[in-house]
Amino acid sequence: MIKYFLLLVTMQLTIVSSRAQDTFSIVAVDSVTGEVGSAGASCVDLFQAGLPNDDFLGQLLPNLGAINTQAWYIPANQNNATNQMNLGQTPSQIIQWLIANDVQGQPEKRQYGIVGFVNGSPESAAHTGSATDDYKNHIVGPNYAIQGNILLGQQVLDSMEARFLNEEGDLACKLMAALQGANMVGADTRCATNGTSSLFAFVKVAQPTDVFGSPSFLVSVRTADGAGIEPIDSLQTKFDLVKNCGPANLNELKPQEKEVMRIVDLMGRDAEDKPNTLLIYIYSDNSTERVFRVE
Repeated sequence: MIKYFLLLVTMQLTIVSSRAQDTFSIVAVDSVTGEVGSAGASCVDLFQAGLPNDDFLGQLLPNLGAINTQAWYIPANQNNATNQMNLGQTPSQIIQWLIANDVQGQPEKRQYGIVGFVNGSPESAAHTGSATDDYKNHIVGPNYAIQGNILLGQQVLDSMEARFLNEEGDLACKLMAALQGANMVGADTRCATNGTSSLFAFVKVAQPTDVFGSPSFLVSVRTADGAGIEPIDSLQTKFDLVKNCGPANLNELKPQEKEVMRIVDLMGRDAEDKPNTLLIYIYSDNSTERVFRVE
């Protein structure tokens, strides 16, 4: 039975490594609270891939840092990056080590974003291999790294960064805002025909006292290819049920300047406005509001 289980896990991971070009993501830390976080999304149907979790590309090391591993994802490379961080290596040193020690000798196919605490201060680094699929690039800031491949263009990464920096909430709110920056059809170009940005999305944050592998905050969504459900909208719905980022999270315009662009149910599916039903209104400034009209 144990051998069968190990074989099944190996087969699942092989499927992921052969298909997953996990597309846009962000890692970040908060030097005040000591929180470390990761968020990402991709046009990979995880139902077909058979993975039990939707946040596999992000690795959080409480009180140390965060690692996102993508573009021809291989678990061994992620594990090696985790080991290097546990050994006290800086994000830049980990990147250089991964390039020199790629488990398949193909670092040009990989993409990494790493951020951590170095002597109490945040440091970030990223790598985008020359053989990852276009459009590809990364952005590195003082306490964050944003990276993506198979993108609609640089505007996806720029929008993610702008939303992250403009959000005044805590780290989880900033990461969710960053994903909303990529909420555009075909952000991962493979999902253009699906009418969505991606097929799965997640946000997770670990406190300094959290146990490795059990972050205190985790929300995720996976959708099926062809369903036409925007996972970032569905993720925002789940996120809002457990987290209040306040008005600053919405970057709200004046009420008279906003228009209702879309109405969805709690699963993120398009819905008609009707009474006695809890619905999510999505406005022209990308803010959201839960509405329940009694009639």
